[in-house]
Amino acid sequence: MSAPYRHVPYQPLRFAPEEMQRRAHEFYEFMNLRRSVRVFSDRPVPRELIEYAVMTANTAPSGAHRQPWFFVAVNDAGLKKQIRIAAEKEERESYEGGRMPAEWRAALAPLGTDWHKPFLEIAPWLVVCFKQSYGVNANGEKFTNYYVNESVGIACGMFIAAIHNMGLVTLTHTPSPMGFLSALLQRPENEKPYILFPVGYPAEQVEVPDIERKKLEEIVQWNLAEGI
Repeated sequence: MSAPYRHVPYQPLRFAPEEMQRRAHEFYEFMNLRRSVRVFSDRPVPRELIEYAVMTANTAPSGAHRQPWFFVAVNDAGLKKQIRIAAEKEERESYEGGRMPAEWRAALAPLGTDWHKPFLEIAPWLVVCFKQSYGVNANGEKFTNYYVNESVGIACGMFIAAIHNMGLVTLTHTPSPMGFLSALLQRPENEKPYILFPVGYPAEQVEVPDIERKKLEEIVQWNLAEGI
């Protein structure tokens, strides 16, 4: 059994109510500008920015603090090309080979996507998040990770927010199946690809679908105390 963590005093952020309101509103407005982008510039992005995005993701909560995620960052042109070829092979089978149900293809149609994924070569960085279905200690012994999908999903969300905060863009790319990423990136058996993030600057005059997000009343139920 692991030794218990030493507990230390928590140092909360403290803001006046009006400041909390202002910060909440500004952060929402800022995040509401975030969009998934599929057309990238090849303008270089410093490695340090990717490091900060990964470190931000690593602050996410996780089941039993197992931190069951691992990130692989790729900017090697040859490897990016291999990833694109493998991803497009799977995507073409999905779009044109009958792997993707008609209902799914119909749902994607308004977005204008297809199996061609040039951004996998153009974006300066490809960052692949792997989920660790179980852990392996220094002695090679396996141990259980808990709430893996939930934990890794939260970490990926924080990664996306960090990228947006820098003024960069990304896309959650999940070609199915993604086993080729494990092979190309030489990851161990306990890790499975979760999301592939192209990261970079948007191309000049790039366009994105004019979508609308659900309204607040469509996504929340309030069970309020009497008199509130």
